[in-house]
Amino acid sequence: MNFWLNIPKPIIGLSPMDGVTDASFRFIAAKHGGPDVTLTEFVNVETAFFAPHTLLKDLAYSEIERPVVAQIYGRTPELFYTVAHIVCELGFDGLDINMGCPAKKVAASGSGAALILNPELARSIIRSAARGIRDWFEGRTLSDLKLDPEFIERIRGANRLRSGLETPAERRLIPVSVKTRLGYDRVVIDEWIQTLLEENLSVISLHGRTLRQGYKGSADWTAIARAVEIAKNSPTLILGNGDLKDMDDVRRRVRETGVDGVLLGRAAQGDPWIFRAKEQVKQALSSNSGAFIHHAPISLEERFAVMLEHGNHFARYGNPSSFVGMRKHLAWYCKASPGAAELRSQMVQVNNVSEVVECLRNYAARLAEIELAGRRSYEHGSRARVTSMFFSLP
Repeated sequence: MNFWLNIPKPIIGLSPMDGVTDASFRFIAAKHGGPDVTLTEFVNVETAFFAPHTLLKDLAYSEIERPVVAQIYGRTPELFYTVAHIVCELGFDGLDINMGCPAKKVAASGSGAALILNPELARSIIRSAARGIRDWFEGRTLSDLKLDPEFIERIRGANRLRSGLETPAERRLIPVSVKTRLGYDRVVIDEWIQTLLEENLSVISLHGRTLRQGYKGSADWTAIARAVEIAKNSPTLILGNGDLKDMDDVRRRVRETGVDGVLLGRAAQGDPWIFRAKEQVKQALSSNSGAFIHHAPISLEERFAVMLEHGNHFARYGNPSSFVGMRKHLAWYCKASPGAAELRSQMVQVNNVSEVVECLRNYAARLAEIELAGRRSYEHGSRARVTSMFFSLP
């Protein structure tokens, strides 16, 4: 079942981001924003054999995220075959193969965007993953793959915890997609996109930079438009990615390039609410409206309440000693707040939710007393609500 075909265009999804789109981030984005589709941060296929607990942690998700796609990476086709079975067994709606990560360590291993230089290996990986999905659909089990029985039981336990079922209620053919870039050290979009199209992928998500660019410079949406042109007679959908700051950017890029949708990444950091405006974008494009997309303002009460919800979710499902990984998220939530710099500097030093609460209490008290030059003024009633809210926290 190809869920991609059932999403009204343009598709507006949450992009996978290494070290960012963990289970807590995705849960918050789904609950408070609602992207059309969610992709996990990428998982190395080798972890299925050398660190299975890490694989299950990184592929944890909640039902509210659906449709949810597992993103995996590596360079060994046989491992993609096995991990495709695991992804299916975990009940994901799709499988995405990362062929776009520019990280030096990933590229040096021949994975991620380095696969652009090795199209034959890229083909083999796609085919192995697709074959794994097909064989699982036809009845092959994890036991048939000779996986560690304890690992199989952990997979079933993850399913029970999430949905109450040990295995998916039905076996289904889930779609395969690829997320990639314009090239390695130069744009090779004509050859590379054609290579991928020949593998009958459901979706190609294209970041508008080469590997060598990393995240420097500007995303080349003209090249993305070229990919759309190349794929116009193919059933494969093309999604664009790169430098989309808000939903007005989304509307403009979709209109200019003809992409079937976009994946939002950095714009969603600290702003899960950005996806609330996606229906406005779809309506504006269908009616050819030029009106600006309205992003409803988020009050400080809501912003900080969601920040705490995110922190609590992270602490509940992560290692208590790993709360340092939550700090960057807390800092992102502060970016639209008065006196953001000072608050951010405190958030990147906290070690638990209690310290977050204490920082917010102190911030609310200061906010009630300080007039910030050049900032929007706050009426006394609003300040009092913010202050009382945080003084009442445990």
